[in-house]
Amino acid sequence: MAEAARTAETATVPVPARSRVGRQVRVPKTAELVAAHLRRQIVRGELKPGDALPPESGLMEQFGISRPTLREAFRVLESESLITVRRGAHGGARVSAPDSDVAARFAGLILEYRGATLGDIYRAAALIEPPCARQLATKHTADDIKRLRDAVAAEKAVLDDPLALVDAQDAFHALLVELTGNQTLILLCGMLRNIIDRANASYTAGAADAEAQKTQALKGHRAHVRMVGLIESGKADEAEKLWQRHISSADDVVNAAGPKTVLELLD
Repeated sequence: MAEAARTAETATVPVPARSRVGRQVRVPKTAELVAAHLRRQIVRGELKPGDALPPESGLMEQFGISRPTLREAFRVLESESLITVRRGAHGGARVSAPDSDVAARFAGLILEYRGATLGDIYRAAALIEPPCARQLATKHTADDIKRLRDAVAAEKAVLDDPLALVDAQDAFHALLVELTGNQTLILLCGMLRNIIDRANASYTAGAADAEAQKTQALKGHRAHVRMVGLIESGKADEAEKLWQRHISSADDVVNAAGPKTVLELLD
């Protein structure tokens, strides 16, 4: 790795003669190679969350690089939330777990740039979440039901707090997908729920009709309570249809607010 880092910026990459015209081959910067090496170690579990990376002097010697190059590699990994760096005498870099919130932030930025609406996100969720409800009704454990009941109890405890209720109800949606055990669905739905959560919090804080907002929240809570009963009873068809109607209903209410439903997620 050290040898590759030392020679990366001066390496010549051969290109077949017939494809040389009009093509350029970009050689990765040394900092990118170092970041890639550390990223692989983190993703493969060779470096675990909370682990401290070796001191800068040790990493510079290991990779055969300068301090500015190492710090550029650190900035890349920090932007991906794979490490946190503290400056100063007692500072250093520590490993962080890969976070789906990072993917959600980038996805939200792209969607906002494209003029996507909150309705777009709800309709995507309506394609993914209802089959998860069906799967969970078909196959679940007693612990799954307990966790779902705990989640609706957490909602009930904050019915008079709109912002806390947004968090609690989004947590129920996330749990419904999490209990399927499908890591791909968990990541995709986590990204969607993260965007919905941020957009809903903004919408809730700015909503003028508090009574209508509370009515909708109570309706959503009742749907969640009923969903737990359908899952526990193994009623897969009814569970899927209820969740489809529930998400579509929330989409209708938010879109009725007008132009505020265009995503505005940037701080």
